[in-house]
Amino acid sequence: MSLSSSLRRVRFYTKGVIRDLIPSAIYGSRRDRLYSAIDPVDHAEAVRNRLSYYNKMESIHGLIGASEIRHIARKPSFCYYDFKEFANYFEESMRISYDFGDVTYVPSEPSIVKSRPISETNANSVLMKLDKLRHFTWPTDRIPFHEKRRSAVWRGILGRNPVRRVLVEKFWRHPAHDIGHTCDMGGAIAPKAYLGIGAQLQHRYILSIEGNDVATNLKWIMASQSLCIMPRPRYETWFMEGQLVPGVHYAEVRSDFADLEETIAHYERNEDEARAIIENANRHVAQFDDPRTEGLLSLLVLQKYFERTGQRPPEPFSKALFD
Repeated sequence: MSLSSSLRRVRFYTKGVIRDLIPSAIYGSRRDRLYSAIDPVDHAEAVRNRLSYYNKMESIHGLIGASEIRHIARKPSFCYYDFKEFANYFEESMRISYDFGDVTYVPSEPSIVKSRPISETNANSVLMKLDKLRHFTWPTDRIPFHEKRRSAVWRGILGRNPVRRVLVEKFWRHPAHDIGHTCDMGGAIAPKAYLGIGAQLQHRYILSIEGNDVATNLKWIMASQSLCIMPRPRYETWFMEGQLVPGVHYAEVRSDFADLEETIAHYERNEDEARAIIENANRHVAQFDDPRTEGLLSLLVLQKYFERTGQRPPEPFSKALFD
């Protein structure tokens, strides 16, 4: 772990611990001030669509296996402190169901999650921006597309996703591309050296392959000047992977990667098309850059959750933003 990464973790935990020490009455006062400033007309377009995407709850729904906020486990702590940053604005007696792990199922009752399947029937999976330090932190890419190496790169652990193994088996010896896994699994495919984000950004094409749930590298790839190549995603987070369109935000390939070389060759012949996709990807990423909007959305996701579970009365803006 790098020194800068260690310092970010220390700052993260320090802020989380301090936030938990602030009296609840102060948070309640802050919440009321924030809510009094909400103009549903001004926020209708900027906030309403994303809010309805993250929290799809439509009717009052009771809770069975829920915990009071004060009793929520601190593990995994990254997700815990990201959740508490906004849960602190509500009474500790408020009850929620939650799963802070790599969630690939839809819970039986409305639950706060980091990830969920991309589906029309995932309303019980209420997304929050959890594990931000890992998923929403990326460097600035200063290498323009035309100056990058004309090759593809991927690094990661094989994990439980067979798609990653297929990619590595087909391309780990490829003379032009730098594709490999980093964990010695005792198999026939030897691991390759770890590559940091900076080294990967030297390539024009970066592969994003889902792991236990979403692909962690997808966000920083789409924030870069490299072209994201991936199969169609199956899971989504606060990043709204389910709204990404093939050929608009990323270059789609089959999950057996039989068309990978053909896809790369296409964008080598059509660099303007690649740059247009990269610009669209950058625009998608940009909507997560405003701390005020991100904080307001996180607060409103919880407000809607507590209203839809019958624990809080509707606010003056609720009908305009939640219905």
